[in-house]
Amino acid sequence: MNIAEIISSELNIKPAQANAAIKLLDEGCTVPFIARYRKEATGALNDEQLRSLFERLSYLRNLEERKAAVLAQIDEQGLLSSELKKAINAAETLTEVEDLYLPYKPKRRTRATIAKEKGLEPLSLLILAQNKNTDILKAAEEYISKEKGVESADEAISGAMDILAEVFADNAKCRSAVRDMTFSKGRIVTKAKDAEAKTVYEMYYDFDEAVKTIAPHRVLAINRGEKEKVLSVKIDIDEAPLLGYMEKEIIKQPSNEVRKILTATIADSYKRLLAPAIERDIRSALTESAEDGAIKVFGKNLSQLLMQPPISGHKVLGWDPAFRTGCKLAVIDETGRLLDHTVVFPTEPQNKIAETKKTVLSLIKKYGITLISCGNGTASRESEKIIADIIKDCPTKVSYIITNEAGASVYSASKEGTAEFPNEDVGTRSAASIARRAVDPLAELVKIDPKSIGVGQYQHDMDQKKLGNSLEAVVEDCVNKVGVDLNTASAALLSYISGINKTIASNIVSYREEHGSFSSRKELLKVAKLGPKAYEQCAGFLRIPGGKNPLDNTSVHPESYKAAEDLLKTLGFDMKDIAGESLKGLSKKADVKTLSNDLGIGELTLKDIISELEKPGRDPRKDAPSPVLRSDVLDITDLSEGMILKGTVRNVIDFGAFVDIGVHHDGLVHISQLSDKYIKHPLEVVSVGDIVEVKVLSADPKTNKISLSMKGI
Repeated sequence: MNIAEIISSELNIKPAQANAAIKLLDEGCTVPFIARYRKEATGALNDEQLRSLFERLSYLRNLEERKAAVLAQIDEQGLLSSELKKAINAAETLTEVEDLYLPYKPKRRTRATIAKEKGLEPLSLLILAQNKNTDILKAAEEYISKEKGVESADEAISGAMDILAEVFADNAKCRSAVRDMTFSKGRIVTKAKDAEAKTVYEMYYDFDEAVKTIAPHRVLAINRGEKEKVLSVKIDIDEAPLLGYMEKEIIKQPSNEVRKILTATIADSYKRLLAPAIERDIRSALTESAEDGAIKVFGKNLSQLLMQPPISGHKVLGWDPAFRTGCKLAVIDETGRLLDHTVVFPTEPQNKIAETKKTVLSLIKKYGITLISCGNGTASRESEKIIADIIKDCPTKVSYIITNEAGASVYSASKEGTAEFPNEDVGTRSAASIARRAVDPLAELVKIDPKSIGVGQYQHDMDQKKLGNSLEAVVEDCVNKVGVDLNTASAALLSYISGINKTIASNIVSYREEHGSFSSRKELLKVAKLGPKAYEQCAGFLRIPGGKNPLDNTSVHPESYKAAEDLLKTLGFDMKDIAGESLKGLSKKADVKTLSNDLGIGELTLKDIISELEKPGRDPRKDAPSPVLRSDVLDITDLSEGMILKGTVRNVIDFGAFVDIGVHHDGLVHISQLSDKYIKHPLEVVSVGDIVEVKVLSADPKTNKISLSMKGI
């Protein structure tokens, strides 16, 4: 198996690109580093392509390892024929390998093994030989043995049938064909265990859909309903064609007696052994596919959330709403430093609204607060109304934003939260986190387990390791795409930088605290456990504003500094010009092809250097639309059919998108209302954080359900 050729074909890239990427990955290079600084080698494969390549590479290498293990185990049994070896080596999936291995796989004690213990295997082979001249009933009499527990010829034949049933069920060709037919023609059928019970699974109380067309989110919902013992689930299929196929494959031209035995054995093999196994296989495959799809959606949503533009230049009041225990407030400055904190009680049961207004207005005046970031949890709606009233009474301009507080409580009780605010309680930490999410979403959200951020669907029902790995990769890509300030970044943020693990990140912070701010990237080599390889991987993603070398505040890698300096000199500039704006429009003046030859540097790398010199230290998040800041609040009763509003996409799932339109409850834009043209998935049209215009279709104050549309706007 040529893994590079397989990958290049599947990903539609050149074999040389696949080989180069595999080599770099094997050398310990990270995906962000390869995507950004090894474009010449890989032909500019992006991070998404590289992630897919790495995933497929891992699968194919695992497949090769499994083949080797299976071949060795069969060979140990002395049963490895050249045909079987060839078939296993040619297998393209783990399922094919396991199907071929199944007849040789050690089994628990089954009806077939019991029959073999009774010495009935030769009789089963005699039946399978299908010799017309053999009298099976007479032959079976020879196997009667009270010692072995075979009392009659019928018992002997029955035992032989048990052996054959297992042989037929283990037949790789039959198993594969039955699996394919079941997937193609089968139907998922679900029933309620208690039809009178009121649950969220009522649409599945009498549900029937083709296996091959069932939507991924339905698969996950059905799985959850079954797990919670609300639903019974099975795959229904017409058995006749499946039994007909097996009979055609197995039965040749036997005597009538043997035909009857084989027909009955095939039916037993299918119903007792093959059908349940195939159902497990198919449901497992459906679940895996649905999980993979849901993980991709979660990852896309997470990426969009992390890449939302920071709201810079504001002193922010973080507001963590609650009822009985009061609303926790925390004031932070433009850099996220905690200035003050307190607790107010404007909600039930205290209802100290006047006192709260006085406290908040005093904080606004004292610190020059211009933005209030209110969490969207319990008591958010009540808090939002109070905030809007406070803003009306405020003599200075103040806006507010509703912030997704998912994971804030996790952060407030974490080691990271304790280390940042050792003298504060969990409420203050949570309010500070809600405030910081507005100032810089990426820097704050990296402190929280990505699974806790709440922009996915059925995330708790998935393979947690696979989900965790995927989301960690998303965070890593986002952090490295933006880059971080080496002198202000937290250990949590630094740990996502290419080549830096948690230990090195902690060592960087410790070095900074002991020796002061870094003045150059080279100084990183003095950090404990940060060697040349880690430096190569991380240096280009770490920024030093105001450092000795202006290039240290760009994404130009230190290995390309000489090329950058030569480029500037050739074009009549020097290093001082980097900090100013005199290099704008550099790409229009530079003949990349000629300069590439003159400077001895690849065109792709040179283009990146030029782009960075034009906008040194540019934050790519600033290209996205700014979040919607509000000064007044809407109630669901204020909504009317046909009203056009601007909102922020909060979550995207398989069947639509949830949009915050300034009402406590997000409205749903169903997939059918997202676009005038047909789309397969909402992500084709919207992403988390998008600012969109929507039309109100309906709003029900009793159920708090809001239906929205983006069609025809």
